[in-house]
Amino acid sequence: MPETTAQAVAPAKLTVKDFQSDQDVRWCPGCGDYSILAQIQRIFPEFPHKREEYAAISGIGCSSRFPYYMNIYGLHGIHGRATAIASGVKMANPSLDVWVATGDGDGLSIGGNHMIHMLRRNLNIKVILFNNQIYGLTKGQYSPTSVVGQITKSTPAGVIDTPFIPVSLALGAQATFVARTMDRDPKHLQEIIRRAEHHHGSAFVEIYQNCNVFNDGAFFLFTEKESKDQHVVYLEHGKPLVFGKEREFGIRLNGFTPEVVSLREGKYSSNDLLVHDERDSTLAFILANMIHNPSLPRPMGVFLSVDHPTYEEQLEQQIAKAKSKKGEGDLQALLDGDETWVIQ
Repeated sequence: MPETTAQAVAPAKLTVKDFQSDQDVRWCPGCGDYSILAQIQRIFPEFPHKREEYAAISGIGCSSRFPYYMNIYGLHGIHGRATAIASGVKMANPSLDVWVATGDGDGLSIGGNHMIHMLRRNLNIKVILFNNQIYGLTKGQYSPTSVVGQITKSTPAGVIDTPFIPVSLALGAQATFVARTMDRDPKHLQEIIRRAEHHHGSAFVEIYQNCNVFNDGAFFLFTEKESKDQHVVYLEHGKPLVFGKEREFGIRLNGFTPEVVSLREGKYSSNDLLVHDERDSTLAFILANMIHNPSLPRPMGVFLSVDHPTYEEQLEQQIAKAKSKKGEGDLQALLDGDETWVIQ
């Protein structure tokens, strides 16, 4: 009998449409969320996963509609609990590619505690935080990222709280990948989502997102063509920090303090500038805190990307070690043992 070999059938290449669900997208016309959704749907077909190997988890807020619009597994949880739910999903199903969609209110207010613990544990989960500096779904109250003096429905005399810097918060929680991008910069947004996906560990991506109803223009200084070049510096690993319409300005360190210098007069050159290093956590904090100085440009890109064992990998190793010593275990024996009791 002649030998026959089965030909392997290559899986069909996924497209943007494969990730579009049958649900009507219901955000306000002009909302920045549309761009974020569109860029993620464009990028996901690049990754080596089937649709059933993804899971999107959200809490409450405009951003939390995200799982409805992605044709993958999804769960719309309760307010602030997306990262806790995602942690359970990832530990129970380590092979799933788990994404969390959250907002500055959902993720940093009621969900702040869950957020920092998920990041510090370094679960291989990707968090995209839609930051519009306002509570949009509940119609315009101030959020943990609203700026001092901001007039909102719940702060008619102006915000007096010191706002969170989401990037600094993630760095302080020891996330192993921290980045910032913008809804109105599609190519950069795509690249950051791509980098987050390829990172093995907790990834935190802050996205400046315009709420055109309750906080319109909050980030226009950084997103609009007329002002963007003068107010944004893009972070590229191994390259000096240069910005400006003609790339005529740079950032240097004066001790630990970043300052703007001109490259026009010849006093300074690219050799005098701060060179970005994604592996340097101290530098990442310095860059994140540039937000405090309005004379400095706003950094966009990857602040930090380092390798560290993930929580789920260590958990699996710990369970395997325990089983090798004590066997598979017996639930009924545990229930019948000395560690349980009956309440009469």
